[in-house]
Amino acid sequence: MENFEPKENWEWGMGSGEWGAGEQGSRGAGEQAEQGENNNAPSPIPKTQLLLHLVPILGFFPSLWTLYRGQGSRERLAISRLSITLALTWLLSYLLLSTGAATSDFFPLRLFILNSFLTSGYFLVSVWLILRLMQGKSGRLPGFSNLAERVLGKYLS
Repeated sequence: MENFEPKENWEWGMGSGEWGAGEQGSRGAGEQAEQGENNNAPSPIPKTQLLLHLVPILGFFPSLWTLYRGQGSRERLAISRLSITLALTWLLSYLLLSTGAATSDFFPLRLFILNSFLTSGYFLVSVWLILRLMQGKSGRLPGFSNLAERVLGKYLS
């Protein structure tokens, strides 16, 4: 059960971050704490934490918390900004299209179809970004990442 013990900073994680029961995976929490005190090198961010930020709709909340605290690596803050920008863009567009479809007499069906394409696109982009992070590639989107850095970087970081 040592893989599910809290880390030093009181966040729950996967212990050593490795699946096998190798040399690091078999250590207890006390030995890991001693190793962390002796080793001043920054530990890499587990991919599961970054992937959590990109889950559609639900990833908004850990991303907001990360930016609110202002703690984390550059990559984690950038992913958090991108996640919040994508979620807020989707939510604003969704609400505007739904309102337009509800009040329109001329083309409500077209607006509902456009709304479903927008939602599908948001989910597909999120899954695509998750897959890119799992492959070790960059988690940036050309337009949205720049927008997130300019807007959210000014207010939340």
